[in-house]
Amino acid sequence: MTTGRKDQRIIIEMGMGNDLHGQDYTKAALRAVEDAMRHSSLPLFGALDLSHDEMRVQVTIGVQDPDAVDVAAVTAHMPRGKATVRVIKGGLNVTDSEIVIATAAVEAFLPNQSHAWTQNS
Repeated sequence: MTTGRKDQRIIIEMGMGNDLHGQDYTKAALRAVEDAMRHSSLPLFGALDLSHDEMRVQVTIGVQDPDAVDVAAVTAHMPRGKATVRVIKGGLNVTDSEIVIATAAVEAFLPNQSHAWTQNS
């Protein structure tokens, strides 16, 4: 990643996932991240001839039991960029049920790209 330039968020997507049987928070978290990623496309990489390696990805997951999420598994699941995952208290457990619901925000950042753009008169 280029040093000396502040990263700029280029996209933020939200998603929701659940596990209906077994209270598997990692499964719900992975489904929430997948849901968020299905809503996005980043064609600017091809337009600016950028490598996905320049992208920093920040994932925030909310579940009722943050310690029950396998952060390494979620991080490994990210297909591009340099990912960091943090899990916070959030989401939802359905009372008197095994259903757990996770929410996710997936943010992608790049070094400032304003130098790559020119203004036409």
